[in-house]
Amino acid sequence: MKRRQFVQFAGASLLTAVGTSVISGFDSAQAQTGSLSVQYLGHTCFLFTGSGQKILVNPFRSLGCTAGYRAPKVNADLVLISSQLLDEGAIELVPGNPRLLYEAGAYNVNGIKIQGISADHDRVGGKQFGSNVAWRWTQGGVTVLHLGGAAAPISLEQKILLGSPDVLFVPVGGGPKAYTPEEAKQAINVLNPKLVIPTQYRTQAAKDQCDLVGLDAFLKLMSGVAVRKGGDSISIQKADLPKNGMAIQVLSYKF
Repeated sequence: MKRRQFVQFAGASLLTAVGTSVISGFDSAQAQTGSLSVQYLGHTCFLFTGSGQKILVNPFRSLGCTAGYRAPKVNADLVLISSQLLDEGAIELVPGNPRLLYEAGAYNVNGIKIQGISADHDRVGGKQFGSNVAWRWTQGGVTVLHLGGAAAPISLEQKILLGSPDVLFVPVGGGPKAYTPEEAKQAINVLNPKLVIPTQYRTQAAKDQCDLVGLDAFLKLMSGVAVRKGGDSISIQKADLPKNGMAIQVLSYKF
């Protein structure tokens, strides 16, 4: 789906018909080779570059917990959003007219196979914040799982679809619509990734009302796991991922 269509028809189940189509122009083998560049744009928003494509996940509006972040107005070929909430579904901010996926399902976009897995966005069966879509795909030879704003425990059925990714993006800041540090650790134990990148925690961007906690509580809970800290971007090659165990990669935001 294109961005303009989404803005006009948000909420309709249009991707049931169009989301599974294949867009030509890329060899599917490209998704399995090379490296993956990841840029942190704040909150749960990241730009993934690899296999000749740019994939943007969860653009947000700058308010509350995200007030101090710059709006993620970056060019992308494909945008994935986990929900239509303002902190992860502000597609109108993205320039151009990229393809958009926002519903659970199996897709093939330019040779990249993408799986959207639905879960509750809260701890009360979705009654407060509806559904959250976790996104799994392989780009630049690296299998990515972005949990979006996950809050509910992972069921056996969801575990089968989510698998064990190379890189897991997991919310850790708590609040009513994201994992607490303890819940994030439980999800990590279930999914057994090689590299964990924490998301959706309180930073200096937070202004006014923000119910998230900072990153320290999660890192303390994960004591014993190697922690790598760097800038706002990282280049990942599958061969460089931990052979045994896992590591945590903390990306910093350039305020």
